[in-house]
Amino acid sequence: MAVLKVIEILASSEVSWEDAAKKAVDTASKSLKGISSVYIQDMSAVVKSNKITEFRVNCKITFEVMD
Repeated sequence: MAVLKVIEILASSEVSWEDAAKKAVDTASKSLKGISSVYIQDMSAVVKSNKITEFRVNCKITFEVMD
């Protein structure tokens, strides 16, 4: 039986929500092993002068707890 843990990460990107999600996983993978999934809970954007300047995601990242 595997033991899984879920953490929540907020990430942002000037390019897209997809890029923000990739950055969240990349950052988490620096200190976690066995990441199995990412769930995008919320998405938002910052708007300045009628243009989107930043994409933000709230991610839940699941990983296996190692012995």
